[in-house]
Amino acid sequence: MKLGMQVYRAENFRETVAAIVDYERVGVERVAVPEAYTFDSVTQLAYIASRTERIELQTGILPLYTRTPTNLAMTAAGLDYVSDGRAVLGLGASGPQVIEGFHGVKYDFPIGRTREHVDICRQVWRREKVEHHGTHYDLPLTPERGGSGLGKPLKLMHHPVRDRIPMLLAATGPKNTALAAELFEEFQPFLFHPEHARAAFGDALREGTAKRDPALPPLTIVVTASLLVTDDRQQIERARQAVRDHAALYIGGMGARGKNFYNALAVRYGYEREAALIQDLYLGGRKEAAAAAVPDDLVDAISMIGTKSAVAERVAAFEAAGVGCALVEPVAPTHPERLEDMQTLRALIGG
Repeated sequence: MKLGMQVYRAENFRETVAAIVDYERVGVERVAVPEAYTFDSVTQLAYIASRTERIELQTGILPLYTRTPTNLAMTAAGLDYVSDGRAVLGLGASGPQVIEGFHGVKYDFPIGRTREHVDICRQVWRREKVEHHGTHYDLPLTPERGGSGLGKPLKLMHHPVRDRIPMLLAATGPKNTALAAELFEEFQPFLFHPEHARAAFGDALREGTAKRDPALPPLTIVVTASLLVTDDRQQIERARQAVRDHAALYIGGMGARGKNFYNALAVRYGYEREAALIQDLYLGGRKEAAAAAVPDDLVDAISMIGTKSAVAERVAAFEAAGVGCALVEPVAPTHPERLEDMQTLRALIGG
């Protein structure tokens, strides 16, 4: 299992990047920078590229509605160029709250759009003259689709460092999960419960894998988790509370009733009654009560928090579930403590 980390809500970015240099020194192999409706992630990753030597740089996650497919391909190729081949293009559909609320773009046909993005991006990286006439994207734009007829197929002017930049799909629902297994190098689920992963994702992964091009490498599962290695019960409970609050936000508040992907995921994990209660409380404005309703075993399953032996058990569970890369967020109070926790985790993972 590869060791990575998330850079999340960094208030002092230069200090954060200085810390990443330390993490790289102790064996962290990947860093992911999120993008929702904050600063864009690519600019930050390019800065990180200039300060590091080996660490992989993952966009985590670029919403596919916010850039054209060719722009995404150019952006990934540019990040790969300045980092000497360390880019991982993480994509996701996001949701109507962000896409329509912040970007003013209609959130529609996420599966079909994602499939077309993959085809176009890989054409660009192979330096082919890009031609794609799909349901959602028409390159070059034809008169039948509103074009002038003057557009010509073009290829990327510069030679990319790699003609196959790894692509990752953040997915929660069965259809997106199957698409990841069919077309992508990597798959990033959310609130990953290793003991219930087969029930939640197994059928979809098998469906997609059956259609997978043999030329693609085996699918890598990438997950996120909070990390704290300590015997201090107060620190453990504070860290668990933060995980509980985070889970309640997504299970309870990220979407209306019947349209919350994360609530549906909790149901697939087997928490049907708990998911309904969390949503009722959260949408009713009782956020603290919603967090309190998040089951203890779910909090413990999706995180790496506790004594060294407890964290070792979680590492074994993630590895048994087929996880290929863990993006952890160390949450100890100080940088030296966080660095020590990452060293401990590196040793537990091995390699």
